[in-house]
Amino acid sequence: MASPNIFFTVAVVVVTAFAIPSSWATEYVVGDEKGWSLDFDYQSWAAGKEFRVGDKLVFKYTQGVHDVVKVNGTEFQQCEVINNTVPLRTGNDVITLLTPGIKWYICSVPGHCATRNMKLSITVAADVGSPFSAPGPNQGSQTPSSSARENAASSFRGWIAVIVTFLGVLLV
Repeated sequence: MASPNIFFTVAVVVVTAFAIPSSWATEYVVGDEKGWSLDFDYQSWAAGKEFRVGDKLVFKYTQGVHDVVKVNGTEFQQCEVINNTVPLRTGNDVITLLTPGIKWYICSVPGHCATRNMKLSITVAADVGSPFSAPGPNQGSQTPSSSARENAASSFRGWIAVIVTFLGVLLV
């Protein structure tokens, strides 16, 4: 009969292999040093960035002056909140990207979205390291930065698994 330590070691290796990718999440301050403010080109800011499941968007702004609302495509185009979504209003709102797909955010203060450009649309790709994510649409043609992230995560997970297995064998 197998030792309980072997089962523990196998469990730790499996959990480690699945948990490590989340540590590779990126935190994006929307608008960088400009933050979430009037008259900024958020589509240019987002261009070239690779947003993945697990990444975080941080909307920084003066509390009471702006807000952040996650909307659908129609609401985004019309710069109007239709679905009674509750706005975020802390001035330091953090949104974790939980699912792949297109995400839309606006400021619902009258005139800020439609005339002052406070709107952001991004596409979130599946996290390549997550066993629960579907492959992204560019699976075969990844950019160097996503390939580097994937290779680093794989290498790191591999070393962690080796170290944990070695320690588990020592305990047996």
